[in-house]
Amino acid sequence: MILIVFKYLTPKGFRGLTFYPFVFMSDLKDTKNKVFINHEKIHIRQQLELLILPFYIWYLLEYLFRIIQCKDRKQAYLNISFEREAYANEKDLDYLKSRSFWSFFKFISI
Repeated sequence: MILIVFKYLTPKGFRGLTFYPFVFMSDLKDTKNKVFINHEKIHIRQQLELLILPFYIWYLLEYLFRIIQCKDRKQAYLNISFEREAYANEKDLDYLKSRSFWSFFKFISI
């Protein structure tokens, strides 16, 4: 994982964006935030499990589905299975040590 602080590559209202193997952050102090880094490491693992490109396709399709479902962009983002897994486990700094393969499936809801 390579950390890059460049606020112009992160969407407005977001602190970070992960594109394997890079994590783009809008604020330098987040490089010291263990919870934030763990959240992004969870995304790195998800991306690797889906062989990177399919992750982005799935993410986009699920986001579009959630916008229709939730009728709200923020809620759509928070209900993407990848984000649900990352947010639910970001404070558990040992999560990735015990995480099973494709754990994001547990966070898919319709």
